[in-house]
Amino acid sequence: MSAGLKGRWTLRASVAGVVGVLVATTVAVGGVASTPAAASETDVDHYLNLSMSNRDAAHGPGGVNPALPTDRATLSRLLGEARASGAAPHEYQALLFQYWLVEATDTAGIDLAAWDPRAGVAVNRDNLIRSYRLYEDLQLERRELQWAGMGGMVGADFGGGLIDFELMTNAYDLPPIQQSARAVVAAATGVAGPDIVDSLPDGLRALAEAGSEITSEDLHFILGMIMVMQKNIFSDLMPMHRAYVTGGLPALEEMQRAGLFGDDIMTAWRDVASQDPDRIARGNGALLQREQGVIIRDQWDTVRNYKDTVGQAITYLSTVAGSPSVAGVLPPRSFRPIEVSSRLPDGRTATLTSPLPAWNWSVYDERWDYITTQLLPKYKDMVENNWPQLESELRVPYETQLETHRPLLNIPQIMQAALQNTEVTVS
Repeated sequence: MSAGLKGRWTLRASVAGVVGVLVATTVAVGGVASTPAAASETDVDHYLNLSMSNRDAAHGPGGVNPALPTDRATLSRLLGEARASGAAPHEYQALLFQYWLVEATDTAGIDLAAWDPRAGVAVNRDNLIRSYRLYEDLQLERRELQWAGMGGMVGADFGGGLIDFELMTNAYDLPPIQQSARAVVAAATGVAGPDIVDSLPDGLRALAEAGSEITSEDLHFILGMIMVMQKNIFSDLMPMHRAYVTGGLPALEEMQRAGLFGDDIMTAWRDVASQDPDRIARGNGALLQREQGVIIRDQWDTVRNYKDTVGQAITYLSTVAGSPSVAGVLPPRSFRPIEVSSRLPDGRTATLTSPLPAWNWSVYDERWDYITTQLLPKYKDMVENNWPQLESELRVPYETQLETHRPLLNIPQIMQAALQNTEVTVS
């Protein structure tokens, strides 16, 4: 992070970058790992029963275990020897995972050994572009790979937000976003008293309380977590996708026997391969549930719980700012807007309505409700009923997609407009 980002950031510039990142998800520092020495012709036993100590990218750069090679030819030879030796698949689990991961990163043009998500966006910009380009290419190649296509589309929103977050250095003396949040809380309190405040979203109250306290160190931590989530998603789902397109269901069945995933995901892939539209949609939905509910669920919770109100405020703003690129999808702020009521001492009811969201993207159950109500059905409709438009969008060079999905400076205006359309009525 540049010297211009040291110390405190005021809210308009700094949070504007990070909140656009947090929505997409959609679809979450460390040094560069050294490359393991090339394996010899007789050392396959050395690579059996290895742990997958680095499967979570939060633990460090590189592949699933630092002891494993990152050269595809070497991995292919070792994997062949492991199979020929009679070893059970679970014994060469890490080797098998590393092989398909390297197959995915090589196809994307990413250097796995040097891929360090905590090194920042500038260092990882090409990795972002190449990873999401691979997602979209998979969708263009195989129409049933809808998880990949949707991930590529929302990845442009995600990546654009990351770029703004790291590069934005302007500072503003007045934090208009926090002021708007405070004004909404004050409007409710002025009519209904302090009791109604407890009914407002935790994130909105956190933003009103702590918005101006967010520092560059806070944002640096959150950026690192987001970059880790992005690599974790790629590292989990892309090896499966590359196994599917190059080896079919038998390649995935070997991964299952090795313990890399369970019966539910194997069933999902059989659905994806079924050529039945409803089963294809169900299978892709199961892959998306794995992404959101297994791979990055805990990391979203970590971000939201970071320094209590700081994480609550930033993840809530992510819900305010998000605008996924899938046609027909409501922005998260419009999905479940605020409507809260409180009984007054005289028996009447005070009701506050606001176009701000009543939910928080980082909460899994709330995020999954939005995904299954909005993203999944709308993307399925594009694949089945408007493929030419979808294909046209997916064929846009990814650098262009990234640069045209950076609508982050309008967050203060969104908050101000929400304030102007917040009403408290008494009945």
